[in-house]
Amino acid sequence: MTRTLRVAGGQLDLVVGDIEGNVERILTALAWAEDQEADVLVLPELAVCGYPPEDLVLREGFVDANLAGLATIALQTTTTAVVVGFVDRLPEEQKDDDSVGRGVVNAAAVLAGGEIVDVYHKALLPNYGVFDEARYFAEGRTPLTLYSIASVPCGVSVCEDIWDEDGPPTGQALGGARVLLNINGSPYHVFKREQREKMLSERAVAGNAYVVYVNSVGGQDELVFDGGSMVIGPDGTLIARSPEFVEHLFVVDLEVGHATAPLLPVIDVVPARTERSPIERPLIAPELDDLEEVYLALGTALRDYVRKNGFAEVVISMSGGIDSALAATIAADALGPEAVLGVTMPTRFSSEGSVADSIELAERLGIRLETIPIDDIFDGYLDALSPMFKDLPFSVAEENLQARIRGTMVMALSNKFGGMVVATGNKSEMAVGYATLYGDMVGGYAVLKDVYKTMVYDLARWRNRNGEVIPSAIIDKEPSAELRHDQKDSDSLPPYPVLDDILFRYIELDMTASEIVASGIDEGLVRRVARMVDRNEYKRRQAAPGVKITLKAFGRDRRLPITNRFLP
Repeated sequence: MTRTLRVAGGQLDLVVGDIEGNVERILTALAWAEDQEADVLVLPELAVCGYPPEDLVLREGFVDANLAGLATIALQTTTTAVVVGFVDRLPEEQKDDDSVGRGVVNAAAVLAGGEIVDVYHKALLPNYGVFDEARYFAEGRTPLTLYSIASVPCGVSVCEDIWDEDGPPTGQALGGARVLLNINGSPYHVFKREQREKMLSERAVAGNAYVVYVNSVGGQDELVFDGGSMVIGPDGTLIARSPEFVEHLFVVDLEVGHATAPLLPVIDVVPARTERSPIERPLIAPELDDLEEVYLALGTALRDYVRKNGFAEVVISMSGGIDSALAATIAADALGPEAVLGVTMPTRFSSEGSVADSIELAERLGIRLETIPIDDIFDGYLDALSPMFKDLPFSVAEENLQARIRGTMVMALSNKFGGMVVATGNKSEMAVGYATLYGDMVGGYAVLKDVYKTMVYDLARWRNRNGEVIPSAIIDKEPSAELRHDQKDSDSLPPYPVLDDILFRYIELDMTASEIVASGIDEGLVRRVARMVDRNEYKRRQAAPGVKITLKAFGRDRRLPITNRFLP
């Protein structure tokens, strides 16, 4: 006999610590799922408290509030079951020396009929890259159990559990689960979508089961969650896929044929419905191209960081260069042009073209632009320092003074009017230290912090694909900090395509200098760049947070000691 399981999914943009707000959003999704006559609503990992909660889970009051939030949700359930993530306390009988200091677990609750029917504890804890779950959570030891939802045996798991081919979902499928419900807080990086979909398809085929994968969406500090929730059939085919970087609710009917009696224990959750209205064919959202995906990731992260932290607008120092142009464009697209204030601060070294280019860009974006000349301020600093600087040649000290004056000005505007300063430096500059502490590095958020310079150009051209927004003069000009006469980035750095190739190998792939040299790149250049990366770790420790979009971002991913004598 064929049975139908109607599954609803809620790909939600939740806020860490906003338990009351998160519960409200979850209950709104539940009301929608009930209107759809769904048998079960599946929600993201740690949805009640937000993901990742980090050291908040060390606070008893935070855990208590999240448990109270879960209880509120449970009381509102009726005939639609809910699978939702939360922080649970570790049962006393499971505590041992290994779990000391980690008395909580990353959990999924199964709710129905006004109560908490059962709880599953995440078994596999990621502890690599941006993940520190072993710092906070004990490993779950929930015995493999199935849940009868509308007479269909289902398995429940949390994120990493399904990435391991021998993880709990595999055991659940072998034990008779016909549908695997997997809740996630899986952050974005380039190429992850393909990797994720391939893995889920493999799990579905291996288990001869449907896989329902529901992910978080939205920005959380340096992380951005792309959503991309999906349902995959037992034959590995894609049945439904949510769009990326937007909240989305979906519902799908899964036709489950006759199966032998499950080998694992089964807990009854909700009975099958006798009849219900048909639903529309589920959405399979189109795949985004790589640059569109990155651009949306950057905009989503910036928007959520600004709004979730209570800012109404942003301030951006606009130099007429490609980095500030792209940052301003992303901000205008993500927040609306009315929420962006651009500031150009020319000195004697600023070209007329750079100022004109900033004005043209601001007009095209529809953002406000203020011009604050800083040459007199620069002269004031030089006069004050002249007793000590006398007879010494113009150097990086005078160059950095200009950047620091600009940093002071935008921070003053931020303090006076409340807008958050967006730092505009890119990953290539941050890697080699081609940025000024307390100057162009100041800001609340660095939207391009994990974007290599070559990709900055690619994104600018992509944004112009349907009509020029960023003036071609900005894209085509030779990059320059314009802190002294006739300055070019190439005076201090190798060409960006060469530099970025070395940086990718050294940072993302963790190749040694010798390994990079063996690939055919000049040894002197490789070792020079590697030394620049390592000795500028102290600068990056003081940089604004910025969104991760690559395999290995500075800060959350790549953590090297500042005091370090190991030669690359």
